[in-house]
Amino acid sequence: MPDPAEDGPGEHDADGAARKGATDAIAAWADGRIAAGEAAVPREPRPAPDATVELREVTGETVRAVCLLHVAPDQRHFVAPNAVSFAEALFEPKAWYRAVVADDVPVGFLMLSIDEAAAEYYLWRFMVDQRYQGRGYGRAAILQLIEHVRTLPGATELLVSWVPEAGGPEPFYRGLGFEPTGEVDEGEVVARFSL
Repeated sequence: MPDPAEDGPGEHDADGAARKGATDAIAAWADGRIAAGEAAVPREPRPAPDATVELREVTGETVRAVCLLHVAPDQRHFVAPNAVSFAEALFEPKAWYRAVVADDVPVGFLMLSIDEAAAEYYLWRFMVDQRYQGRGYGRAAILQLIEHVRTLPGATELLVSWVPEAGGPEPFYRGLGFEPTGEVDEGEVVARFSL
């Protein structure tokens, strides 16, 4: 497993309580963040349920909108805020991240850990904003990510992990074909999608 997997989709390190508190504080900040030069994620236009979903590079024009996306309050302990993911990516050369965009509206975010030398590819972060869940955007994004990983050197599987709790992402990942490996990493179930 690549080192970034230690900070997979859930929060599970020894300082979990402190990290959860920091994560909640950042999420609360993002919830109401509107300052000079910043704008909230636009409520309109809303993408259609059958919107075209793309994985796009995050740019200077889109980074704030992506940082303002957030999951529902009861999902926040499953995934770090996007601003935290961006900060971690600055110091992790294996990080590859994209905005999930539906009809030109940012609706989510994902981050992959790419270790070409070991041919290990790990979905480090993934989220869809609470307003856009249940529309198929997440499924479309992961299917596009799988196709991207297939093009990477030596790729045979895509790994992910999840916190095995009610309300967690397990049904979503299993519905896409991810199967548990039998490994549990710091309380998270590790699963693979065979390519």
